[in-house]
Amino acid sequence: MAETGESTESRVAVYIDFDNVVISRYDQLHGRDSWRKDEARRNDGKSVPKLEQARVDFGAILDYASSFGTVALSRAYADWSVPANAAYKRQLVDRAIDLTQLFPASSTKNGADIRLAVDVIDDMFRLPDITHVVIVAGDSDYIPLAQRCKRLGRVVIGIGVTGSTSPALVAALDEFESYDELQRDDAAVAAKTPAPETAASGDDTSLPVALTPATASRLLVRALDLARGKQDDDDWLNASTVKSQIKRLNPSFNEKSLGFRSFMDFVRANDEQVEIREAGQQRFMRLREQAAEAPADAAPARKPSRRAGTTATSTKSAADAPAAPPDPPNDAQPTQRAPRRAKAAASSSPPSASDPFREP
Repeated sequence: MAETGESTESRVAVYIDFDNVVISRYDQLHGRDSWRKDEARRNDGKSVPKLEQARVDFGAILDYASSFGTVALSRAYADWSVPANAAYKRQLVDRAIDLTQLFPASSTKNGADIRLAVDVIDDMFRLPDITHVVIVAGDSDYIPLAQRCKRLGRVVIGIGVTGSTSPALVAALDEFESYDELQRDDAAVAAKTPAPETAASGDDTSLPVALTPATASRLLVRALDLARGKQDDDDWLNASTVKSQIKRLNPSFNEKSLGFRSFMDFVRANDEQVEIREAGQQRFMRLREQAAEAPADAAPARKPSRRAGTTATSTKSAADAPAAPPDPPNDAQPTQRAPRRAKAAASSSPPSASDPFREP
């Protein structure tokens, strides 16, 4: 049964045009063509703080790719002898990304798009179990590649920087996600969970050697957030789905090493962030914020009820004291509609023969 489950599980291949993403992010934050003007590739002088500000989190990209299935391979294409690219070594190595070296044949073209496209097509024929292809780039040169992958029966997902992604490329994909949205998702997850007790120096995206309860709690919330994005009609997620997503994010996860007898015991220990629902032998969960948002969203709907209660009280008071002066027009309007319609109907009828001088 385990083998059957593994053979039917989606498998994802991730291909990163490194220069495309890093340069696009830098220009997005610091202005068009800033990478070339600042000579940021040297990673020295005034470009150092700007590079840190525009630093791309490739861990967030791989986490998003893992929401589609197991990441079977991931490659990044660049000239790694460039100082600005070499600064990402720790982040990329910690996430087991295969680094493909591209020495530029000219000063204007690094050839990453051609090499990447050749590798993708080669992998599609060599690895028929690949179900999803993730292209991390925004160049329109990848449109034929996306179209060919779709013809070969693969689901093609694109990740690019807003403002530097070709609309024609987006149209050629099955799904597209902006890197800016991935950053916002990470910020939201960080706000929901406590900070880890210890942080890795120099690169906060690297995986910890040993999980602590705080980092495991953060991992649980991240997994729920990613898995929820693949469901349109229901926020509740099966426990096995959530655990599989956690293992994709960090294969070292083991609830027993954290002192819990089962995965559900670990989830119950995080009941401040997670809500649990049991249905027979099935266990479902969702982020508790979603359950809390429903009453918050419904709060404005209660206001009419309070106003209705006020109107009903005014009406009741008028009934108890019929001789009292009428309420202001706004409050009396609901109770006076029927009499006005009756009066209007009576006034529109002609005078009767018994009272010919009655005023209409």
